[in-house]
Amino acid sequence: MVGERIMGRSANHAVNAAALKQVLGSLKGPLMKVAQMLATIPGAVPKEYAAELSQLQQNAPSMGWPFVKRRMTSELGSEWQSRFKEFEHEASAAASLGQVHKAIGHDGRLLACKLQYPDMASAVEADLQQLKLFFNVFQRYDRSIDPSEIHAEIGMRLREELDYALEAKHMALYGRMLGAAKRVHIPEGVPELSTKRLLTMTWLEGKPLLESREEPLEVRNEIARNMFTAWWEPFHHYGVIHGDPHLGNYSVREDRTINLLDFGCIRKFEPKFVGGVIDLYRALEADDRDLAVHAYETWGFQGLSNEVIDALNMWAAFIYGPLLDDRSRVIQEFGTSMSFGRDVAEKVHTRLRELGPVKPPQEFVFLDRAAVGLGGVFLHLKAEINWHDLFEEVIAGFSREELAKRQKKALDAVGIEAP
Repeated sequence: MVGERIMGRSANHAVNAAALKQVLGSLKGPLMKVAQMLATIPGAVPKEYAAELSQLQQNAPSMGWPFVKRRMTSELGSEWQSRFKEFEHEASAAASLGQVHKAIGHDGRLLACKLQYPDMASAVEADLQQLKLFFNVFQRYDRSIDPSEIHAEIGMRLREELDYALEAKHMALYGRMLGAAKRVHIPEGVPELSTKRLLTMTWLEGKPLLESREEPLEVRNEIARNMFTAWWEPFHHYGVIHGDPHLGNYSVREDRTINLLDFGCIRKFEPKFVGGVIDLYRALEADDRDLAVHAYETWGFQGLSNEVIDALNMWAAFIYGPLLDDRSRVIQEFGTSMSFGRDVAEKVHTRLRELGPVKPPQEFVFLDRAAVGLGGVFLHLKAEINWHDLFEEVIAGFSREELAKRQKKALDAVGIEAP
């Protein structure tokens, strides 16, 4: 890619991208996760690379039984197998930082054991250094985005994902936030079979979300509504988002309710940031440019010229478009994939390149990534819903002060610091 853009060499992106995905999938580790994240940053890599790298977490090969035995011995001791009634040798799922094995506890409960690969802490730091070098090269030929805050945010989230004790707290937090909804199910942690690098939780039965694509519209719509609840309610009521849009993190039960399965990438926001999200929605609704600028500044954008504001509004109009349109519709009416969203993002990116560097605030990185990923889920389901009504219902009566109280109470209950 660098050879093509800087030295003028030609490249077969499709072939190279497929080969890169295969190599990263076998290497595992945070570099694989960083590559998947980069696929969501407009303009960071060519389209062919983005398409291949976005599949990494869905198709990662698992490690074999000898490796699993060594790792489980490291976490639970030499007699670890006696602590389970059954433990499956083959992994049921594998991703960038670890893999999951199904087990049965002595109390008869089905369990999911998430086992981290070895030496991930040192691998994270090494790969973050490599990512910084990549961003330095990126800035040499494209100065539209200052990636320093992007790098800082990715680093913080990756380090958090290594701490399975923290993930267990995040899981308990989601249990508190969504327990009353009955439309989203959260696993329960098993502390006596967990460590900082092994997270054991109850197993939730369900089928992959994408298997629902051919269900009747009524079924797909109900699943989409439940997904909407799983994402937007924690954000607007508690200032918390699930920041990983990977489809493997969700499954669907027979009653169409949702299982939320992974809590490694959770982002907490100050109430004023959540208020900015709603302010921008109201600004677009009323065509209030001053309120839009206030929202961007609340988020941490600095030195906004009129031209930069216009470019940001172009992206905001795309993201908020379905929420502003008071009728039943698919989430995106310009195609059956997120390619249109990427095209819009690249137009914004091109405009920002002309205007000079813009420094996205840290909080914006995963909020944007998660929102686009959620939209992709709705596209896959081909759901037709009045998104405006759903959104208005969630934000009704919003108060920064009430959010701050709810957030503190929920975080204190599970032992997590406020943002």
